[in-house]
Amino acid sequence: MKKNLILKAFALTLSLSLFSPLSMASYAASNSAKPNTETSSENLPNIKAEAALTMDLETGEIIYCKDADSKRYPASTTKLLTGLLLAESKDKADQLEYTKSAKEQPEYSLNLNYMHNTMQPGDKVTADDIMKGLLLFSGNDTAYVIADNISGDVKSFAELMNKKAKELGANNSNFVTPNGLHDPNHYTTAYDLSMIMKAAFANPWERETMELEKAPINLKNSRIILENRNLTLGKNGNLAGKTGTTNEAGGCLATVYERDGRQLIGIVLKSRQIDNADMTKFNDMDAIMDYSYAAEKEVYKSNGESVGTADVKYKPFILFGPTKTISVPIKLTQDVNYYKNAINDSESQIAYKGTDSTAWSLLFNKNTKLTYSTRNHSEEVTGSVDISLGSIIKDNLIIYISTLVGLAIIVTLIALIKNAASNSRRKNKNYYSRSNRRRR
Repeated sequence: MKKNLILKAFALTLSLSLFSPLSMASYAASNSAKPNTETSSENLPNIKAEAALTMDLETGEIIYCKDADSKRYPASTTKLLTGLLLAESKDKADQLEYTKSAKEQPEYSLNLNYMHNTMQPGDKVTADDIMKGLLLFSGNDTAYVIADNISGDVKSFAELMNKKAKELGANNSNFVTPNGLHDPNHYTTAYDLSMIMKAAFANPWERETMELEKAPINLKNSRIILENRNLTLGKNGNLAGKTGTTNEAGGCLATVYERDGRQLIGIVLKSRQIDNADMTKFNDMDAIMDYSYAAEKEVYKSNGESVGTADVKYKPFILFGPTKTISVPIKLTQDVNYYKNAINDSESQIAYKGTDSTAWSLLFNKNTKLTYSTRNHSEEVTGSVDISLGSIIKDNLIIYISTLVGLAIIVTLIALIKNAASNSRRKNKNYYSRSNRRRR
């Protein structure tokens, strides 16, 4: 009887082990990731500019983009970078020398448009007045004053400009001149210019200069009032900015807007520019800002969606056995939202940093932190390591079956030995009983 019971238990254990893949298949089917449903953005702004971008100043999120990584000529928006280098190299009260190369610059310049070509090399101008001439009036000569006084010559200053641009993340730009007058090798992108604008606005001296509607400066004992060429400054949320135009660059504009306490960077490149009174680039800027402030995020990946796999280490028998690695799905436990645009569509990703926890401990606490990232922005999101007891069993099926078989054999042998010993004891007892009866 005992022998039959042991054999039945062994057969049942073996059957359960062999059929466990069925339960694992059922688990996988019930946990398959649902597909991502993309929704298309509507009501994109209708603008003349060939390249444009808006970015949340605080989070770095790109909200709107149009051909934002294409090579474009920046014209006088170049002076944002020139002004930043001035602010980082000089103090407001420092005296700068007016230079020969500055005097050679065409309109618009302080020398030609205000001083009737009377400025001479060696004339002194304060750094603050040069900054105002650079950013408000957009004087071509002021940019050369800065270049010569900081680096000694324009070529050396261009090297400094390009080094600074790379530090700011403007990696697809090349600067040749400090004022942005056309050169085929002088270019940027809408994205790169947004990074330069961000740094310029973060600099107190440059920011407060761009925020001025008008300001006085002194040249050769003459007091001049400069007016800001950012024509919509103070309107529709326009806090600060820099204009630019050449025939090759078209109308260019870099701004920071603020509405309801939220600040956005806006870039418009190669818009229409008929003359200085043409408002097309300003209208383009208002249009992309109206769109961006109204924009709502869409679902990038949904709650429950698989976003990759994780390799988790463990031992088959919890505390002993060979160390193994199992690949398990990582699933979101929340919706991940983003601003739908070309850059975010191509560069968004969700990453799992990994864990030191074993597969066994993750059975009881599957929650984990993931990172959603796209260009210039990242945030933490929640997910889970989608592991089950069934997946561990399936991964170790041969080991577990072998172990069960081995244990069953051992148990059977022990039972047989015990049974044989018991039979031997009964035989001996019967033998002694018969012997005792014969003696009587």
